[in-house]
Amino acid sequence: EKRKAANRFQRRRTLRLTAEEDDRLTRQAVTAGISVSEYMRRLFFGCRPIIARTDDQTIRELRRLGGLLKHHFDVVKHTGNAATLAELDAALWEVRVAIEALSEKQ
Repeated sequence: EKRKAANRFQRRRTLRLTAEEDDRLTRQAVTAGISVSEYMRRLFFGCRPIIARTDDQTIRELRRLGGLLKHHFDVVKHTGNAATLAELDAALWEVRVAIEALSEKQ
């Protein structure tokens, strides 16, 4: 493991931070689920987007719930219950808005 890292990264740079900045940087890297070094590389070089693991899991769960709501919507549509259809439509819309909001953060 260390050999691979040694071959891949051959230079080291020093960055001076305040204690607060270091805490913030560490928290953000933990939230993204990556090392501080990888987090900094992504920030500096604009490579792969930094996606918080929790946001990614939330988006997957919202999509799953949206699929279930859509299935339920189709079932209720056959019964013709307008009030339930309106509620399901509103719920589907809210799920879509939440997914888009989380996706934009990334």
